[in-house]
Amino acid sequence: MATVLGFDFGTRKIGVAVGQTVTRTATPLTTVHHQRQQPHWVALERLVREWQPSAAVLGLPYNMDDTVADWAEQVHRFARQLHGRFGLTVHLIDERLTTREARGQLGAAAADPDAVDAFAAKLIVETWLNDQHD
Repeated sequence: MATVLGFDFGTRKIGVAVGQTVTRTATPLTTVHHQRQQPHWVALERLVREWQPSAAVLGLPYNMDDTVADWAEQVHRFARQLHGRFGLTVHLIDERLTTREARGQLGAAAADPDAVDAFAAKLIVETWLNDQHD
């Protein structure tokens, strides 16, 4: 069974989830807040050490007209950093509407923005896992 970590990258924080390739399921883990406008690498390293993922899945922001969002270069940079720091293969997938879907599924818990980000990361991972087996 392979484990993957999923990331819902934002400019101030990153939702994180863990998924398993055998069950094709994911679980929200946490939301990591940036420090000094940079990803909190110490916290991310702890998660990588704890879960020992074989890969990372990262949501890539698209606009509703199928164009890549203006801030997508920050996501690509984060992908390169994940690969460089941890040696992870990084899979980029369309993250459109994951935050909206996360809010819908969380219901009252959606009042907590950190819970929404972690749940969006869960949806990103599950989308990728299901795409691998279609």
